[in-house]
Amino acid sequence: MNKKNVLVFLFIFSIICFQAQTFDTKNDWLGALKVGIRTQKTQKLYWENGFTVDFTFPKILNNRLHFGLSYVTTRLGSAIGTNAIQQDNYLLNVGYFFRNQKKLQPFTRLNTGYFYADYESEIFDKLPNTALLLSLDAGLSYKFKAPITIDLSAGFNLNTGSGSKGPGTLYPVFYQLSIYYTLLKKK
Repeated sequence: MNKKNVLVFLFIFSIICFQAQTFDTKNDWLGALKVGIRTQKTQKLYWENGFTVDFTFPKILNNRLHFGLSYVTTRLGSAIGTNAIQQDNYLLNVGYFFRNQKKLQPFTRLNTGYFYADYESEIFDKLPNTALLLSLDAGLSYKFKAPITIDLSAGFNLNTGSGSKGPGTLYPVFYQLSIYYTLLKKK
């Protein structure tokens, strides 16, 4: 799966989810749609930054189940102005948020997606540079009075790389900080 196909898939997925939110209503929004920025730090390696989207359906577990998609990359992080390896993470996730009526909410999330590392030099062409992602993370979410939410989590990639079997820059432990702005919310 190349980068263009992944981007097209993420775009189509977000449109379908948006349509599912408004299906069979009289212009009422069924849940909440949040967009934001994400910073991800792989332990002992790179900083990656990008974009994230989160949405809920009140009819599915009373807004406790969150669906999302994210794109984080070193191109907006450690690789800016350095010789760090350019890598991209395309993620889909589903999370369960506890205490969803409170400002401080613990959560856990299952992530899946696609990883791509651009080693840039032909001498590395024989090394694996792509992988399917599967990871778990858990953390805390805080909703402010303003339409801002902050998520802080730690996660573990279930499939990592050694350089000969999987990309060598796909490490197991990562940390994330996401800052969301709520675009649409059920009234």
